[in-house]
Amino acid sequence: MTVVLVCGVAGAGKSTHARGLEADGFARLSFDEVAWDAGFRDHPLPDEAARSIHERLRVRMLELVADGRDVVVDTSFWSRASRDRYRAWLAEVGVVPVVHHVVAPREVVLARLAARGGTGPHDVVVPPALADRYLAGFEPPTPDEGPVVPVPTA
Repeated sequence: MTVVLVCGVAGAGKSTHARGLEADGFARLSFDEVAWDAGFRDHPLPDEAARSIHERLRVRMLELVADGRDVVVDTSFWSRASRDRYRAWLAEVGVVPVVHHVVAPREVVLARLAARGGTGPHDVVVPPALADRYLAGFEPPTPDEGPVVPVPTA
């Protein structure tokens, strides 16, 4: 059984990558879809809402792991702390997740974000100033975190 944490900035191609893993049999959990279904149309979410969504993802992820399913978790995992939190939850059940770090050139990310129209959970509008903040604040995973697989996109 494998658990993949899909990590990357908004617009890098995380959801596309996660859907590819889903097509290969993984159960896909999407932060953005849960947030959208809860009525959130703007990011970042209020802290309490984000915590609630991560808790829902944690519960479902551990249910799927208990059922022996491969799981892909699609959220930014923008900070090492966020990745470590999921690692700790999985360590409790003896699972070491693999981080798939989805990487796209800055100009590609900015172009993808500029083209968004707010029509769905994977099309949330990210204004240029917020995109710059996301890019500047992203903490790329490092080899000392455990298994990390770079996933270049273009």
